Amino acid sequence: MSPEDVKILLENTLLDCEFEVASDGGHFDIVAIGEIFTNKRPVQRQQAIYGALGEQISSGEIHAVNIKTFTREEWNSRS
Repeated sequence: MSPEDVKILLENTLLDCEFEVASDGGHFDIVAIGEIFTNKRPVQRQQAIYGALGEQISSGEIHAVNIKTFTREEWNSRS
Protein backbone atom coordinates (compact mmCIF):
# COMPACT_ATOMS: atom_id res chain seq x y z
CA MET A 1 0.00 0.00 0.00
CA SER A 2 1.45 3.36 -1.01
CA PRO A 3 1.32 6.57 1.01
CA GLU A 4 -1.05 7.96 -1.64
CA ASP A 5 -3.39 4.97 -1.17
CA VAL A 6 -3.46 5.58 2.58
CA LYS A 7 -4.06 9.30 2.07
CA ILE A 8 -6.99 8.62 -0.27
CA LEU A 9 -8.49 6.11 2.16
CA LEU A 10 -8.24 8.62 5.01
CA GLU A 11 -9.66 11.47 2.91
CA ASN A 12 -12.62 9.30 1.88
CA THR A 13 -13.32 8.32 5.49
CA LEU A 14 -12.49 11.42 7.51
CA LEU A 15 -14.00 14.25 5.51
CA ASP A 16 -12.84 17.84 5.95
CA CYS A 17 -9.38 16.76 7.10
CA GLU A 18 -6.02 17.23 5.45
CA PHE A 19 -3.41 14.50 5.56
CA GLU A 20 0.30 14.13 5.02
CA VAL A 21 1.40 10.52 4.69
CA ALA A 22 4.91 9.13 4.38
CA SER A 23 6.01 5.51 4.34
CA ASP A 24 8.99 3.29 4.95
CA GLY A 25 7.69 -0.07 3.78
CA GLY A 26 4.73 -1.08 5.94
CA HIS A 27 5.36 1.72 8.46
CA PHE A 28 3.40 4.91 7.89
CA ASP A 29 3.79 8.39 9.35
CA ILE A 30 0.47 10.22 9.28
CA VAL A 31 -0.18 13.88 10.04
CA ALA A 32 -3.89 14.70 10.20
CA ILE A 33 -5.28 18.23 10.41
CA GLY A 34 -8.96 18.91 10.94
CA GLU A 35 -11.63 20.31 13.19
CA ILE A 36 -12.81 16.76 13.83
CA PHE A 37 -10.12 16.68 16.54
CA THR A 38 -11.47 19.67 18.48
CA ASN A 39 -12.13 18.80 22.14
CA LYS A 40 -10.94 15.21 21.62
CA ARG A 41 -8.45 13.48 23.90
CA PRO A 42 -5.30 12.17 22.20
CA VAL A 43 -6.57 8.58 22.32
CA GLN A 44 -9.86 9.61 20.68
CA ARG A 45 -7.93 11.36 17.92
CA GLN A 46 -5.86 8.26 17.24
CA GLN A 47 -8.95 6.05 17.33
CA ALA A 48 -10.41 8.07 14.45
CA ILE A 49 -7.35 7.30 12.32
CA TYR A 50 -7.18 3.65 13.38
CA GLY A 51 -10.89 3.30 12.63
CA ALA A 52 -10.32 4.47 9.07
CA LEU A 53 -7.41 2.05 8.59
CA GLY A 54 -8.69 -0.92 10.62
CA GLU A 55 -9.10 -3.33 7.73
CA GLN A 56 -5.65 -2.57 6.30
CA ILE A 57 -4.02 -2.91 9.73
CA SER A 58 -5.83 -6.20 10.42
CA SER A 59 -4.79 -7.63 7.07
CA GLY A 60 -1.14 -6.63 7.60
CA GLU A 61 -1.13 -4.29 4.62
CA ILE A 62 -0.24 -1.59 7.12
CA HIS A 63 2.20 -2.87 9.71
CA ALA A 64 2.60 0.20 11.92
CA VAL A 65 1.50 3.82 12.07
CA ASN A 66 2.86 6.92 13.74
CA ILE A 67 0.03 9.42 14.10
CA LYS A 68 0.11 13.15 14.80
CA THR A 69 -3.21 14.98 14.88
CA PHE A 70 -3.94 18.70 14.98
CA THR A 71 -6.88 21.05 14.81
CA ARG A 72 -6.38 23.81 12.25
CA GLU A 73 -5.58 26.26 15.10
CA GLU A 74 -3.03 23.87 16.62
CA TRP A 75 -1.41 23.35 13.24
CA ASN A 76 -1.15 27.08 12.54
CA SER A 77 0.23 27.91 16.00
CA ARG A 78 2.95 25.24 16.24
CA SER A 79 6.45 26.60 16.57
